[in-house]
Amino acid sequence: MKALFNQAGAAVRVLLVFTVLLGVVYPLGVWAVSRIPGLQDNAEGSVIVHNGQAAGSSLIGIDPVAADPARDPWFHTRPSAASLPASGGSNKSGFNEDQVALVTERRAAVAAREGVPAEAVPADAVTASGSGLDPQISVAYAQLQAPRVARNTGVPEDVVRRLIEENTTTGIGVPSVTVLELNLAVTGRKLTP
Repeated sequence: MKALFNQAGAAVRVLLVFTVLLGVVYPLGVWAVSRIPGLQDNAEGSVIVHNGQAAGSSLIGIDPVAADPARDPWFHTRPSAASLPASGGSNKSGFNEDQVALVTERRAAVAAREGVPAEAVPADAVTASGSGLDPQISVAYAQLQAPRVARNTGVPEDVVRRLIEENTTTGIGVPSVTVLELNLAVTGRKLTP
């Protein structure tokens, strides 16, 4: 019986130690690391503020929905293989019949929306990323959307193209444009003469 109490006491002590370590010390350590200069913006969600209000995050791309699709004034993100509250890729190969059909369907839809031949639609306009939440699109996809955005916002096309150039970042890899920042730049240009 004494051995049982010794084991139970040891188990309670281990429980208390790990509760303090994993429930208090570790979370405080992670929080402290997030306060390091340069990391704080990411730790807080990289919120983009526009006119004093949170407009979204520079880390998560959410495709804007136009009230009137015929007069769509927005740049669009890459498609997602998951629904809005979820994240994830399709896990289908480029040779999968369903994937090929989906990409063909998306290519036709983007070509119709932008008024261009299907061959002109870049790959990132029709393929989902691994997370399905990429906030950036390629410069080619942004340039493809520029005439429609200019036409539907009243902002001259050369100004829209300049805004694409001004909002292009290289970082690691291919130059890209953050869709939310670009849409806010176009909206700001539309509101100011």
